Amino acid sequence: MGVAAVPWRADVPLRVFGIVPQQLERNRLWRLLFAMYECSSIYRYGRVELNLFISEKEYTVLTAKPGKSKIYQALTVLAQLGYEIELLHKEPWSSFATNLKNGKLAIPKTVQVPNDHLCLVRLTPQENLFTGGLKPSNASTFIFMVKQSFAKPKSKLTDRLNSWSLDNSDRLLKALEIPKKAAMCNLYPEDYKRLFEALQNSDMFAETLFHDEVLASTRTMYL
Repeated sequence: MGVAAVPWRADVPLRVFGIVPQQLERNRLWRLLFAMYECSSIYRYGRVELNLFISEKEYTVLTAKPGKSKIYQALTVLAQLGYEIELLHKEPWSSFATNLKNGKLAIPKTVQVPNDHLCLVRLTPQENLFTGGLKPSNASTFIFMVKQSFAKPKSKLTDRLNSWSLDNSDRLLKALEIPKKAAMCNLYPEDYKRLFEALQNSDMFAETLFHDEVLASTRTMYL
């Protein structure tokens, strides 16, 4: 590419402009997230800035707030932790050509969120992403921990910790100042990172709990 790799905390080495195809749009966003957290693909050059057209539906998910269990998802948490997300422009779908023979727009149908526009979004990787215990080498474990947490978004955090065979969950949550009755969908992205870093330092937690699931999830992302 003719671009020299720079340290993660250096300035943005490259800016990319493009449009995310509507077909399998969510999968493509997941692949970008995996690559960013693992510093692979284009991110091996550093904090590459993406300027992408994505659907309003996916933009709404990326920027959702805690508590909205139907749109606040694992993708939301990981994107907000990993990127500075900036909306640059919203363009109505009617401005774009359609691929339907009857002349109507091929707009993906949605129920829970608006999807009337294509959004130009700037995604700049966070300079301080890899601080504390989160590193590219254990990022896939962190990603799976977040994904597993949202399997039942309204479940209590204590129940999830107990499912991971963590016996000192009450003490851990007290140290993190997270309410014991907090639901997974009510935690902020930063809470998930702090939780992961605390689990990394816990004698009761082992990454081997997620080993098989991480491998399976990673394979699926890159099929």
